[in-house]
Amino acid sequence: MTHALPKIAWIGLGIMGSPMSENLLKAGYDVTGHTLEQDKLDRLTAAGGTAAASVAEAVADADVIITMVPASPQVEAVAYGPAGILENARAGALLIDMSSITPQTSVDLAAAARDKGIRVLDAPVSGGEAGAIEAVLSIMVGGDQADFDEAKPLFEALGRTVVRCGPHGSGQTVKAANQLIVAVNIQACAEAVVFLEKSGVDLTAALDVLAGGLAGSTVLARKKDNFLRRDFRPGFRIDLHHKDMGIVTDAARTVGAALPVGAVVAQLVASLRAQGDGGLDHSALLRTVERLSGDRV
Repeated sequence: MTHALPKIAWIGLGIMGSPMSENLLKAGYDVTGHTLEQDKLDRLTAAGGTAAASVAEAVADADVIITMVPASPQVEAVAYGPAGILENARAGALLIDMSSITPQTSVDLAAAARDKGIRVLDAPVSGGEAGAIEAVLSIMVGGDQADFDEAKPLFEALGRTVVRCGPHGSGQTVKAANQLIVAVNIQACAEAVVFLEKSGVDLTAALDVLAGGLAGSTVLARKKDNFLRRDFRPGFRIDLHHKDMGIVTDAARTVGAALPVGAVVAQLVASLRAQGDGGLDHSALLRTVERLSGDRV
């Protein structure tokens, strides 16, 4: 019996990319990966994948190419140029960019790929490292319906909520909105934590009861332990949320949408980064509130 599943090339094996690619391996896909760190390539081969020495080698005979890199410049670096995806993938391949980048970068990539006969979907995700590991990500997709339909089984091996949001760039626009909501939500939780602690309330009890009411949220559920233990090992780094707040404030300005609270939180994220905390998890917004409240962090 022939292997009916498409052959996958995976570019970018970071905090999100490694567990996501492993979930495709578990689902029976043939995955060839490329990334800059040798230990990540070793992890892929240990999980049953194949390591490639370059982007060109990884994509050469792939049916589907997935990119999961930090930001627009990295997407452009792996997509364009003589050693990039567009020059080395075969015509008819489907390129799925799961990075979080500007909507315009996605629109431009789709146009450039069309000239090479390569189809593109922008498919950023929400759910963080835990969602990637558990394969319960929310995946917001921009692109043609037919391409989305073809990619759906693959998305369902990675996430639980998979929705096509519209044409190219739409997935990135929804992702930008997601990052706005998450940042504001984390900031509100952080302010509540500092207020509760300074008031002498049992923080564990307080967060438990808050989680059961209207104040409950996925953010609170996922980040509660980070707050309680001051554990800011990165699931999603402040550096990346800083990048995302830049995307959403810029895109909102372009379309004429006011983001008054979002703009303030964007500055708080920027301030946290300026304090040297860019490598910490975004729940470390708690540190900014503590500093503003006169606590030594």
